Amino acid sequence: MRRSAGLGARARGVTGLVIQNTRPTPSSPAPRPASSRIQIRNSIVSRSLFHSKFRDNSPEALGTAVNLVPDVAATPVLAPKNPRHVTIADILNRRAKAGRLVAGTAAYSDSDMFKGPSLGKPKAKRWDHHLTDESKAREPCMLKQAAKHLKKPGLISLGGGLPCAENFPIESLSMKVPRAPHFSEEATRELGEELRIGKYDVAAGESEYDLSIALNYGQSMGSAQMMRFVTEHTELVCRPPYADWRCALTVGSTGALEQALRMLCDRARHDAVLTEEYSFSTALETAAPLGIHLFGVAMDAQGLLPDAMDAMLRDWDPAQRGGARRPHVLYTVPSGQNPTGATQGEQRRRDIYDVARRHDVFIIEDEPYYFLQMLPYAGKTEAAAGAGAQKTLPANEESVEDFLASLIPSLLSMDTDGRVLRMDSFSKVVVPGSRIGWITASEQVAERYIRHAEVASQGPSGVSQVLLHRLLDTHWGHDGYLRWLMHLRQEYTARRDVLLTACSAHLPRDVVSWDPPAAGMFHWLKIAHEAHPDAGSKSVLAIEDDIFNRCIAKGVLVARGSWFRTERGELASPPTDLFFRATFAAATPENMAEAIRRFGAAVRESFRLE
Repeated sequence: MRRSAGLGARARGVTGLVIQNTRPTPSSPAPRPASSRIQIRNSIVSRSLFHSKFRDNSPEALGTAVNLVPDVAATPVLAPKNPRHVTIADILNRRAKAGRLVAGTAAYSDSDMFKGPSLGKPKAKRWDHHLTDESKAREPCMLKQAAKHLKKPGLISLGGGLPCAENFPIESLSMKVPRAPHFSEEATRELGEELRIGKYDVAAGESEYDLSIALNYGQSMGSAQMMRFVTEHTELVCRPPYADWRCALTVGSTGALEQALRMLCDRARHDAVLTEEYSFSTALETAAPLGIHLFGVAMDAQGLLPDAMDAMLRDWDPAQRGGARRPHVLYTVPSGQNPTGATQGEQRRRDIYDVARRHDVFIIEDEPYYFLQMLPYAGKTEAAAGAGAQKTLPANEESVEDFLASLIPSLLSMDTDGRVLRMDSFSKVVVPGSRIGWITASEQVAERYIRHAEVASQGPSGVSQVLLHRLLDTHWGHDGYLRWLMHLRQEYTARRDVLLTACSAHLPRDVVSWDPPAAGMFHWLKIAHEAHPDAGSKSVLAIEDDIFNRCIAKGVLVARGSWFRTERGELASPPTDLFFRATFAAATPENMAEAIRRFGAAVRESFRLE
């Protein structure tokens, strides 16, 4: 029997909500259908696996619990018109009621074990027609599935090749980390806390996660401990509007993208993907060897243009597109898009989602920069144009609620169909070397992703998971982690402003123009190549090459815009615009200013403006 997604959450909703509002009456005495009784029983079993307050797993206890649940079929449950958003207090209360998380080596978990109620929300659509034969053919990993038996009390395992923790040559790990909200390096040195992770902390009752678990094999969707954290975080931030959504940990976003493309696109079908006309070069390089056709959609200061996307799909002619089918997948980076720095406003995102629904396009939403939505640029340089995609933000957020409310809604938060696979990552907001991110998608899509991961990456590093869990979950908690993200917003806002000030001071405005980025870590500089003295005899690429080489000679590296062009090869038309990408992520303020000065000198020299 296929287990219904969102079931554990819905069962909790039944016990918590329907008892108060639904009461059996003489006119509706019908017993609960057997299928519903089985579903709720399965839900209670799944909750009991991990939480110390669910101790009695006997058939009698489970049967009693099922019988106590009122008959929800007697009275239809409607979704509230204005559902209250999940808060950190809700999550803490939920954890307190569930008890301590008990999840040992290679324990199975899914988001339904940790989500809040989903009563009244629709279920996602099915996406079989989008999946490739490769994805459909994947079967569950037998050895991973066998781990579910490890929960049985008294069971002696001779089945799995899980090494004994006694032979792990690491007894403990320690790290010094900031105390929220004192996040600076200086404050961490003076006020930071030393965290220690031992091998047997769980057995000693000191933690829910230790090295004996983290250093061993795990499930491909990630540890239960980190699955709980990212599921709760997704509830707080994205609030998916359908019931059967799930998360799964990934080995960063690039690996997740490669798996998603193989799930959805097949060279034998001549599949194609839409993306921005300038897109993340590594994403393009990921898709190309898979034989996937890539086509770029026109952009403006807020990123991808929905009308242009709609026209491309409406008028699609395979004969004029190298035999490619009409695209059924969109890959987009809505916030701080790489390389352009463009950020889609809320209405822009809704319009893109509407176009996707109209043409049955599945969306891969890549959001590594989502939390780097910055304060509006206060300078004199085209601030109004650049801030068009960004809400007005308070200068200093007083609470995490203010911060969350200021974020532009995710495409996932608008997705009533389950047609969005959102990719999140800790790389840009904690540490890139952790190589941990996660996807959020419908149960069907997440399950197919997990089947692929079982025979590919087998999930992210246990060391990275236990370190992040101790920092984000045990030490900071959701409140502290969100305050860390608020801190990063201020840091990146300041860095962006330094770079923009340097651009105003050192770049020739009659030749170089830009829109201040509203999110991310990239600044997109447009060069008026038509004003170049050699424009009549040199191509755009030749002028770009000349400027780039002069930059290197003067000691500054900026990325060439042509590196990010989506459409390449024989069918691609020559570029008609010239861009360079600069980043404000790492250089010191002094070095950023000097780098822009050198770039400006290279442009002036190429244009012979001196």
